[in-house]
Amino acid sequence: MSKRRPYVRPMDGWWKKNPYFVEYMIHESTALFVAGYAFTLLVGLIRLGQGEAAWNGWLEALRSPVSLIFHLIFLVAILYHAYTWFKIMPITMPPIIVGGKKLGPGVITGSGLLAAGVASLALLGLVWLGG
Repeated sequence: MSKRRPYVRPMDGWWKKNPYFVEYMIHESTALFVAGYAFTLLVGLIRLGQGEAAWNGWLEALRSPVSLIFHLIFLVAILYHAYTWFKIMPITMPPIIVGGKKLGPGVITGSGLLAAGVASLALLGLVWLGG
């Protein structure tokens, strides 16, 4: 009896061969930045619960040059993540029919980005006026 070795398909770098998968992997990796910023906000919430001195210390840490650089990196990554999220939205959702015509992918993506922008500006306005 001969022993046949099973075929094992190599998995290293499979996604680098197709631009669609490269963009998908970049999109998925930016989720780590979203999680990192959520952790930063969670630490702020914990510091807020620990009292005024802890909260002020956290705010001072956010004003450091290193923190500002990290926040800029977070902002770029989260903006890219949001853009690619809304870019794949027309592919993942059922067709939307308005006036007997199917909405195009650009309209769906643009509407999602517009809604996210309006919601972000509204939240920024509430924070600005409340602070």
